[in-house]
Amino acid sequence: MERPRLGIFGANGRMGRAIAAVAREATAPTRGCDRTGADFADPEALARTSDVLVDFSVPNALPASLRAARCAGVPILVGTTGLAPEHYRMIDDAARDIPVLQAANTSLGVTLLAHLAREAAARLGPDWDAEIMEMHHRRKVDAPSGTALLLGEAVAAGRGTTLAEARSPVDRAGPRAPGAIGFAALRGGSVAGDHRLIFAGEGERLEFSHVAESREVFARGALRGALWLVGKPAGRYRMADVLGLV
Repeated sequence: MERPRLGIFGANGRMGRAIAAVAREATAPTRGCDRTGADFADPEALARTSDVLVDFSVPNALPASLRAARCAGVPILVGTTGLAPEHYRMIDDAARDIPVLQAANTSLGVTLLAHLAREAAARLGPDWDAEIMEMHHRRKVDAPSGTALLLGEAVAAGRGTTLAEARSPVDRAGPRAPGAIGFAALRGGSVAGDHRLIFAGEGERLEFSHVAESREVFARGALRGALWLVGKPAGRYRMADVLGLV
């Protein structure tokens, strides 16, 4: 049986190259689209010759990627971070016509961590303070990272609220607000991604952590998610769906 053809938007970026490398190991045919040096410069041309697309480009390129996927009628995994509210609206709109999996982090380990974070938050309740610390390489632009926000959203959901309501200000002074979710972002060196979630209660702490030793973990998760999308009906999907998590 032929392997699905994978099209990569942002093929010359660090994640694009990593996905292409793991796809070659899995013998999945791969082509890429980027501003220079890739197989295609036209997103729609790449979409027409692909069975599934992945986008790890930049936020302002996402509209063209989604338009190309819809025109070709092929599923797309969106792994680009730093998205604004209008990008999420575009993703929701595209999901009416095609399968779309949007993930701030495609690591299978982080996907499971977010599931555990929600479960722990639901059982511990807001009396346990929640703090999320993350560290990435010096070139990362957004802070807190998309993964840190994903974990914060999981904690908030477990408590029956939203991150917008529960997020603690970065430069907070004075006593900690009950039920607030705090973030700390560190940058330096070549760190691929370290995340630590701390639930602090009276006299005890519960800590969860995930360490990404290379971008390959995200690339392998992205490939698994993209191949999982093939044949799915139109709709909005998450990495949790790939692992069968409720």
